[in-house]
Amino acid sequence: MKDKVVVITGASSGIGKALAYEFASRGASLVLAARRIDRLKQIEDDLSDANVLVVQADVSREEDCQDLVNQAVVRFGRIDVLINNAGISMRALFADADLGVIKKLMDVNFWGTVYCTKSALPHLLKTKGTVVGVISIAGYVGLPARTGYSASKYAIRGFLDALRVENLKTGLHVLVAAPGFTASEVRQAALTQDGSSQGQTPRDESKMMTAEKCAWHIAQAVKKRKRELILTFVEGKLSVFLGKFWPGLLDKLTYSHMRKEPNSPFI
Repeated sequence: MKDKVVVITGASSGIGKALAYEFASRGASLVLAARRIDRLKQIEDDLSDANVLVVQADVSREEDCQDLVNQAVVRFGRIDVLINNAGISMRALFADADLGVIKKLMDVNFWGTVYCTKSALPHLLKTKGTVVGVISIAGYVGLPARTGYSASKYAIRGFLDALRVENLKTGLHVLVAAPGFTASEVRQAALTQDGSSQGQTPRDESKMMTAEKCAWHIAQAVKKRKRELILTFVEGKLSVFLGKFWPGLLDKLTYSHMRKEPNSPFI
Protein backbone atom coordinates (compact mmCIF):
# COMPACT_ATOMS: atom_id res chain seq x y z
CA MET A 1 0.00 0.00 0.00
CA LYS A 2 3.02 2.32 -0.04
CA ASP A 3 2.18 5.61 -1.77
CA LYS A 4 -1.36 4.43 -2.58
CA VAL A 5 -4.06 7.06 -2.00
CA VAL A 6 -6.77 5.76 0.33
CA VAL A 7 -10.02 7.66 0.96
CA ILE A 8 -11.85 6.68 4.16
CA THR A 9 -15.28 7.98 5.15
CA GLY A 10 -16.48 7.92 8.73
CA ALA A 11 -12.84 8.23 9.77
CA SER A 12 -13.29 10.16 13.00
CA SER A 13 -13.91 7.13 15.24
CA GLY A 14 -14.29 3.37 15.44
CA ILE A 15 -13.38 1.23 12.45
CA GLY A 16 -12.78 4.27 10.24
CA LYS A 17 -10.24 5.75 12.63
CA ALA A 18 -8.55 2.37 13.03
CA LEU A 19 -8.38 2.05 9.24
CA ALA A 20 -6.60 5.40 9.06
CA TYR A 21 -3.87 4.22 11.42
CA GLU A 22 -3.63 0.83 9.72
CA PHE A 23 -3.19 2.21 6.21
CA ALA A 24 -0.81 4.91 7.46
CA SER A 25 1.36 2.16 8.95
CA ARG A 26 1.48 0.58 5.48
CA GLY A 27 2.76 3.76 3.86
CA ALA A 28 -0.47 4.96 2.24
CA SER A 29 -1.46 8.59 1.70
CA LEU A 30 -4.77 9.25 3.40
CA VAL A 31 -7.88 11.30 2.73
CA LEU A 32 -10.02 11.19 5.87
CA ALA A 33 -13.63 12.33 5.85
CA ALA A 34 -16.23 12.79 8.58
CA ARG A 35 -18.57 15.42 9.95
CA ARG A 36 -16.45 15.99 13.08
CA ILE A 37 -13.51 17.93 11.67
CA ASP A 38 -11.97 18.47 15.12
CA ARG A 39 -11.53 14.72 15.56
CA LEU A 40 -10.07 14.38 12.07
CA LYS A 41 -7.52 17.09 12.83
CA GLN A 42 -6.49 15.24 15.99
CA ILE A 43 -5.84 12.13 13.88
CA GLU A 44 -3.95 14.23 11.33
CA ASP A 45 -1.74 15.62 14.11
CA ASP A 46 -1.15 12.15 15.49
CA LEU A 47 -0.18 10.84 12.05
CA SER A 48 2.34 13.63 11.50
CA ASP A 49 4.72 11.30 9.65
CA ALA A 50 2.05 10.35 7.11
CA ASN A 51 0.65 12.30 4.17
CA VAL A 52 -2.89 13.12 5.35
CA LEU A 53 -5.70 15.31 4.04
CA VAL A 54 -8.79 15.79 6.22
CA VAL A 55 -12.12 16.85 4.75
CA GLN A 56 -15.29 17.69 6.62
CA ALA A 57 -18.10 15.89 4.84
CA ASP A 58 -21.61 14.60 5.43
CA VAL A 59 -21.90 11.64 3.06
CA SER A 60 -25.68 11.92 2.94
CA ARG A 61 -25.09 15.08 0.85
CA GLU A 62 -24.08 14.34 -2.74
CA GLU A 63 -22.23 17.65 -3.06
CA ASP A 64 -20.10 16.81 0.00
CA CYS A 65 -19.10 13.50 -1.58
CA GLN A 66 -18.19 15.22 -4.84
CA ASP A 67 -16.14 17.78 -2.93
CA LEU A 68 -14.37 15.03 -1.00
CA VAL A 69 -13.28 13.30 -4.20
CA ASN A 70 -12.30 16.58 -5.86
CA GLN A 71 -10.11 17.57 -2.92
CA ALA A 72 -8.46 14.15 -2.91
CA VAL A 73 -7.61 14.37 -6.61
CA VAL A 74 -6.37 17.98 -6.38
CA ARG A 75 -4.09 17.04 -3.48
CA PHE A 76 -2.81 13.66 -4.65
CA GLY A 77 -3.72 13.39 -8.34
CA ARG A 78 -5.28 9.96 -8.00
CA ILE A 79 -7.40 7.64 -5.87
CA ASP A 80 -6.43 3.99 -5.38
CA VAL A 81 -8.82 2.88 -2.65
CA LEU A 82 -12.20 4.20 -1.53
CA ILE A 83 -13.47 2.80 1.76
CA ASN A 84 -17.14 3.54 2.34
CA ASN A 85 -17.19 3.20 6.10
CA ALA A 86 -19.45 6.03 7.29
CA GLY A 87 -22.63 4.73 8.84
CA ILE A 88 -25.19 4.97 11.61
CA SER A 89 -27.34 2.38 13.37
CA MET A 90 -30.70 2.23 15.11
CA ARG A 91 -32.47 0.36 17.91
CA ALA A 92 -36.24 0.42 17.74
CA LEU A 93 -39.08 -1.79 16.60
CA PHE A 94 -40.31 -0.89 13.13
CA ALA A 95 -43.86 -0.58 14.50
CA ASP A 96 -42.68 2.16 16.86
CA ALA A 97 -40.07 3.91 14.72
CA ASP A 98 -40.62 7.21 12.98
CA LEU A 99 -40.06 6.66 9.26
CA GLY A 100 -37.58 9.53 9.32
CA VAL A 101 -35.25 7.21 11.23
CA ILE A 102 -35.31 4.65 8.40
CA LYS A 103 -34.78 7.38 5.82
CA LYS A 104 -31.81 8.83 7.68
CA LEU A 105 -30.14 5.43 7.84
CA MET A 106 -30.64 4.91 4.12
CA ASP A 107 -29.37 8.42 3.36
CA VAL A 108 -26.14 7.96 5.31
CA ASN A 109 -25.40 4.27 4.90
CA PHE A 110 -26.69 3.45 1.41
CA TRP A 111 -26.78 6.77 -0.43
CA GLY A 112 -23.49 7.85 1.16
CA THR A 113 -21.88 4.77 -0.36
CA VAL A 114 -23.53 5.40 -3.73
CA TYR A 115 -22.60 9.11 -3.82
CA CYS A 116 -18.95 8.56 -2.90
CA THR A 117 -18.55 5.61 -5.24
CA LYS A 118 -20.14 7.49 -8.15
CA SER A 119 -17.79 10.45 -7.71
CA ALA A 120 -14.68 8.32 -7.22
CA LEU A 121 -15.37 5.70 -9.89
CA PRO A 122 -13.68 7.45 -12.86
CA HIS A 123 -10.50 7.83 -10.81
CA LEU A 124 -10.62 4.27 -9.48
CA LEU A 125 -11.02 2.94 -13.01
CA LYS A 126 -7.85 4.79 -14.05
CA THR A 127 -5.84 3.14 -11.28
CA LYS A 128 -7.65 -0.22 -11.42
CA GLY A 129 -8.26 0.50 -7.80
CA THR A 130 -10.53 -0.76 -5.03
CA VAL A 131 -13.93 0.25 -3.72
CA VAL A 132 -14.86 -1.13 -0.30
CA GLY A 133 -18.22 -1.18 1.43
CA VAL A 134 -18.00 -1.75 5.17
CA ILE A 135 -21.36 -3.30 5.90
CA SER A 136 -22.15 -5.62 8.81
CA ILE A 137 -23.47 -9.07 9.46
CA ALA A 138 -26.76 -7.15 9.41
CA GLY A 139 -26.26 -7.10 5.64
CA TYR A 140 -26.67 -10.89 5.63
CA VAL A 141 -28.95 -11.47 8.63
CA GLY A 142 -32.07 -9.45 9.40
CA LEU A 143 -31.53 -8.09 12.91
CA PRO A 144 -34.68 -7.34 14.92
CA ALA A 145 -35.05 -3.73 16.08
CA ARG A 146 -32.56 -2.79 13.34
CA THR A 147 -34.85 -2.91 10.31
CA GLY A 148 -33.46 0.28 8.78
CA TYR A 149 -29.90 -0.71 9.54
CA SER A 150 -30.27 -4.17 8.01
CA ALA A 151 -32.08 -2.72 4.99
CA SER A 152 -29.29 -0.23 4.34
CA LYS A 153 -26.56 -2.85 4.68
CA TYR A 154 -28.35 -5.36 2.44
CA ALA A 155 -28.74 -2.54 -0.10
CA ILE A 156 -25.03 -1.73 -0.02
CA ARG A 157 -24.15 -5.38 -0.54
CA GLY A 158 -26.50 -5.65 -3.53
CA PHE A 159 -25.17 -2.41 -5.01
CA LEU A 160 -21.53 -3.45 -4.72
CA ASP A 161 -22.14 -7.01 -5.92
CA ALA A 162 -23.78 -5.61 -9.05
CA LEU A 163 -20.99 -3.07 -9.49
CA ARG A 164 -18.43 -5.89 -9.32
CA VAL A 165 -20.14 -7.77 -12.14
CA GLU A 166 -20.40 -4.61 -14.25
CA ASN A 167 -16.65 -4.17 -13.93
CA LEU A 168 -15.40 -7.71 -14.48
CA LYS A 169 -13.38 -6.47 -17.47
CA THR A 170 -12.22 -3.09 -16.19
CA GLY A 171 -9.84 -4.16 -13.42
CA LEU A 172 -11.88 -2.52 -10.66
CA HIS A 173 -11.71 -4.44 -7.38
CA VAL A 174 -14.88 -4.48 -5.25
CA LEU A 175 -14.77 -5.69 -1.64
CA VAL A 176 -17.76 -6.16 0.67
CA ALA A 177 -16.48 -6.27 4.25
CA ALA A 178 -18.87 -7.49 6.94
CA PRO A 179 -17.59 -7.21 10.50
CA GLY A 180 -19.43 -8.94 13.30
CA PHE A 181 -20.02 -6.98 16.49
CA THR A 182 -17.01 -4.65 16.77
CA ALA A 183 -16.13 -2.26 19.58
CA SER A 184 -16.90 1.26 18.34
CA GLU A 185 -19.19 4.23 18.97
CA VAL A 186 -21.87 3.01 16.58
CA ARG A 187 -24.15 1.68 19.31
CA GLN A 188 -23.86 4.81 21.47
CA ALA A 189 -24.89 6.94 18.49
CA ALA A 190 -27.62 4.54 17.33
CA LEU A 191 -30.97 6.22 16.74
CA THR A 192 -33.99 5.40 18.87
CA GLN A 193 -37.59 5.35 17.64
CA ASP A 194 -37.87 9.15 17.62
CA GLY A 195 -34.48 9.78 16.00
CA SER A 196 -32.60 10.73 19.17
CA SER A 197 -29.26 9.07 19.94
CA GLN A 198 -29.32 6.03 22.19
CA GLY A 199 -26.44 7.46 24.22
CA GLN A 200 -25.07 4.20 25.60
CA THR A 201 -24.33 0.75 24.27
CA PRO A 202 -26.53 -2.17 25.35
CA ARG A 203 -23.62 -4.59 24.90
CA ASP A 204 -20.32 -5.37 26.61
CA GLU A 205 -17.90 -3.75 24.18
CA SER A 206 -14.90 -5.38 25.88
CA LYS A 207 -15.98 -8.79 24.57
CA MET A 208 -16.13 -7.65 20.95
CA MET A 209 -13.53 -7.63 18.19
CA THR A 210 -11.45 -4.46 18.46
CA ALA A 211 -11.68 -1.85 15.73
CA GLU A 212 -7.92 -2.22 15.21
CA LYS A 213 -8.18 -5.95 14.52
CA CYS A 214 -11.09 -5.35 12.17
CA ALA A 215 -9.10 -2.69 10.31
CA TRP A 216 -6.15 -5.06 9.89
CA HIS A 217 -8.39 -7.70 8.32
CA ILE A 218 -9.93 -5.17 5.94
CA ALA A 219 -6.51 -3.89 4.90
CA GLN A 220 -5.38 -7.44 4.23
CA ALA A 221 -8.49 -8.09 2.14
CA VAL A 222 -7.77 -4.94 0.11
CA LYS A 223 -4.19 -6.06 -0.41
CA LYS A 224 -5.27 -9.54 -1.54
CA ARG A 225 -8.16 -8.11 -3.61
CA LYS A 226 -10.76 -10.34 -1.98
CA ARG A 227 -14.40 -9.98 -3.00
CA GLU A 228 -15.89 -10.67 0.43
CA LEU A 229 -14.76 -10.53 4.04
CA ILE A 230 -16.91 -11.91 6.86
CA LEU A 231 -15.45 -11.40 10.31
CA THR A 232 -15.95 -13.28 13.58
CA PHE A 233 -16.89 -16.93 13.64
CA VAL A 234 -20.16 -17.30 15.58
CA GLU A 235 -21.85 -13.97 14.82
CA GLY A 236 -20.28 -13.78 11.38
CA LYS A 237 -19.34 -16.89 9.42
CA LEU A 238 -21.65 -19.27 11.28
CA SER A 239 -24.64 -16.94 10.95
CA VAL A 240 -24.13 -16.59 7.19
CA PHE A 241 -23.78 -20.37 6.88
CA LEU A 242 -26.96 -21.04 8.85
CA GLY A 243 -28.79 -18.44 6.80
CA LYS A 244 -28.06 -20.40 3.64
CA PHE A 245 -29.04 -23.83 4.87
CA TRP A 246 -31.21 -23.41 8.01
CA PRO A 247 -32.77 -19.94 7.81
CA GLY A 248 -35.62 -20.78 10.17
CA LEU A 249 -33.16 -21.86 12.85
CA LEU A 250 -31.14 -18.69 12.33
CA ASP A 251 -34.27 -16.58 12.82
CA LYS A 252 -34.93 -18.22 16.18
CA LEU A 253 -31.31 -17.95 17.32
CA THR A 254 -31.12 -14.31 16.25
CA TYR A 255 -34.34 -13.45 18.06
CA SER A 256 -33.19 -15.20 21.23
CA HIS A 257 -29.76 -13.55 21.11
CA MET A 258 -30.98 -10.01 20.49
CA ARG A 259 -33.82 -10.09 23.04
CA LYS A 260 -31.24 -10.69 25.79
CA GLU A 261 -29.85 -7.18 25.38
CA PRO A 262 -30.48 -4.91 28.37
CA ASN A 263 -33.66 -2.88 27.88
CA SER A 264 -34.46 -4.78 24.72
CA PRO A 265 -37.31 -3.13 22.80
CA PHE A 266 -38.96 -6.49 22.14
CA ILE A 267 -39.94 -9.40 24.36
